[in-house]
Amino acid sequence: MKIKLNEEIKEYCKILKLNGIGRSFEEIMEESSDYEDFLHKLLEKEIEAKDEKAIDCRLRNAKFPYKKYLEDLELGLLPTDMRNKLPELATLNFIEEGRNVIMYGNPGKGKSHTSIGLGIKACMRGYKVLFTTIPLLITQLKECQSRKTLLAYERRFEKYDLVIADELGYISFDKEGAELLFSNLSLRASRKSTIITTNLSFDRWDEIFGDPVITAAMVDRLTHKAILINMEGDSYRLRESMRISNNSAI
Repeated sequence: MKIKLNEEIKEYCKILKLNGIGRSFEEIMEESSDYEDFLHKLLEKEIEAKDEKAIDCRLRNAKFPYKKYLEDLELGLLPTDMRNKLPELATLNFIEEGRNVIMYGNPGKGKSHTSIGLGIKACMRGYKVLFTTIPLLITQLKECQSRKTLLAYERRFEKYDLVIADELGYISFDKEGAELLFSNLSLRASRKSTIITTNLSFDRWDEIFGDPVITAAMVDRLTHKAILINMEGDSYRLRESMRISNNSAI
């Protein structure tokens, strides 16, 4: 009788989408000594399950190309400036303050890994995050403009708590692309946070924007109250690969 009753409870939980309770009620029944304690623990499990589901949803919607966590970083391999500033970045206070983070330096310095790690941590804290590359973002903006859906895209883009825009400088773009990028990043300025990773120093940004006026305006807008991180130094990826190779040889 008890087995049948428990199976019915599980089925009801499935129908009502009370997955946490459905998974946990039998175990909690063994532990709880009174109804109040039993109900409290059931509801606690359901909240935990819904929190986990919400985190999974935010992680999927963020569109990270892969999962890299801050805890996976080899701190000793990071450039000095990042090592010094990472503890403050990891608090995510910059998101609450609406400050941008700009990581600049040659490829392979850990910029993408660090930015994705910060983005994943933000998702787990309840922030709405989007990961994109600058070339992909410009392509999407142009497509939206041609389809006359740009305003709707801009409204969604503006609402993200954190946007990670990777790979500024790898591909140059035309004036239309530069203007669209400037317009959309400007919508977030001083209100919402954007992490920019770039392989170019600021004095070389005109190479990709192709317009000194837009370049000056973009640098001014993005760097206002921003956290600037110099990622120059030996390649993080190369040094990490050498460390793994050396450990494997032992």
